[in-house]
Amino acid sequence: MIRTHIFFSFLFALGSMFFGLLFMGMGRILTARIQRRIGPPVWQSYIDVIKCFSRHSTSHHFIMDLGSMMGLAGLLAAALLVPVAGMLPFPSNGPMLVILYLMPIGYLGLAMGVSASGNPLAAIGIGRALTLMVGYEIPFVVVLLGIMTTLTPWSTMLIPIISAQSGGITSWNAFQMPFGFIAALIALQGMLAKKPFDTMIAPAEIASGSMVELSGKFLGFAFLQHAVAIFIETGLIVNMFLGGGTTLWEFLFKQAVVYLCATAVSEIYGRFRVEQAVRFLWISAGSLAMIQLIINLIVR
Repeated sequence: MIRTHIFFSFLFALGSMFFGLLFMGMGRILTARIQRRIGPPVWQSYIDVIKCFSRHSTSHHFIMDLGSMMGLAGLLAAALLVPVAGMLPFPSNGPMLVILYLMPIGYLGLAMGVSASGNPLAAIGIGRALTLMVGYEIPFVVVLLGIMTTLTPWSTMLIPIISAQSGGITSWNAFQMPFGFIAALIALQGMLAKKPFDTMIAPAEIASGSMVELSGKFLGFAFLQHAVAIFIETGLIVNMFLGGGTTLWEFLFKQAVVYLCATAVSEIYGRFRVEQAVRFLWISAGSLAMIQLIINLIVR
């Protein structure tokens, strides 16, 4: 039994990286089409990762190695708790609080790694990322509290949340809780580091910020970390608001739609300054999430 759980956990980890890279490739194609370019092939993200791991890596300190592995490991642990079409590699109900606890480890690991480089642009980038995290995490938690109040008994587990939406499209939380859904989508834009919340990267300002000193395997780990983060964050939206998925392909299709919509929005907005981004997230997403929570507490 233990070997079976380990085997399926390994498959889940590989799947989260594989499909995350696939979504990245699809997003690059959509971006190119919006900008009236041909763009790279959908498998370009896989090629980029292979190229990164095949090239020489410059390490300033062993902390860079530790931080890169720590960031990816934390996100992979979170990915194992996200139900995929109702499936999990081991008995669990998909604890949202644990997932939200593990997700910041990605940025914390990245912060540990790039801080060893001594590059001020890297420090600025990771400082912006951690500040922005405060901006989107709070509204997202309030959205989760709003969903929790609709369940009997109250629960922050994903499996009961998915089961409560099994009555068809009209039972999805996206229709039952529209203010919360909009708030979650705004927060998702920040989670994915898409415009107008891409201040941590800002190539024209801080030369890609936290990734400026990453090369070789370290840049490869950053690619994989971002891919897993995409898989987790879009998976949370699908499970919380779009009824999960009855099959793997339905679940992946919903994830792809969510990610491509975020990518399309990213191409029509400029970039906020970090203080503007946090203020916007708290005022817009935070207000909508709080309104939905109050409505749920009163009506339900």
